[in-house]
Amino acid sequence: MHVNAKKIALAGLLTAFSAMMLILSSMIETNSLFFICVASFCVGIAIREWGIRLGFAFLVASTGINVLVAPNKFYCITFAAMGMYLFLSEYLWEKIAANQNMKYRTLTLWIGKYVVFNLIYIPALLFFQELLFVKKVEGILLIVFFLIGQIALFVYDKAYAYFQSVIWGKFRVRLLK
Repeated sequence: MHVNAKKIALAGLLTAFSAMMLILSSMIETNSLFFICVASFCVGIAIREWGIRLGFAFLVASTGINVLVAPNKFYCITFAAMGMYLFLSEYLWEKIAANQNMKYRTLTLWIGKYVVFNLIYIPALLFFQELLFVKKVEGILLIVFFLIGQIALFVYDKAYAYFQSVIWGKFRVRLLK
């Protein structure tokens, strides 16, 4: 496998940027989720620029680096979960886009995204609450947080789509000349 210097340099920059965002998320606690989301967008850049295989390698490598340098290790778990969601949703998009005969492709994609998200979110919500909350959550509050997670996924996915098309679209032209 031949990887050129420009890909390696950009991957290094993206890894450093994601690490910087996770460090900032620990320093500025009020915006920690924002910084983690921005860091996870780097995984999406790697997937769209170099494909699924190298995108997954980037996810593993950046998660490893972030575990080493980020002060708050719980944020690294959140970063890895968001990166895994982006990886699986991009993989799902590639499979749906390849199937030209499929009807309701957009609906299928959104259903798939919600399935992927809930496969990550529901176990965290039920079994690893210390990652999400200060104290144990039960009953109706658990249902409320489940519904909030569904809304948050929609907002996160729309922010990611905007980031890819507008923000990364402008930087891509300059960085990948």
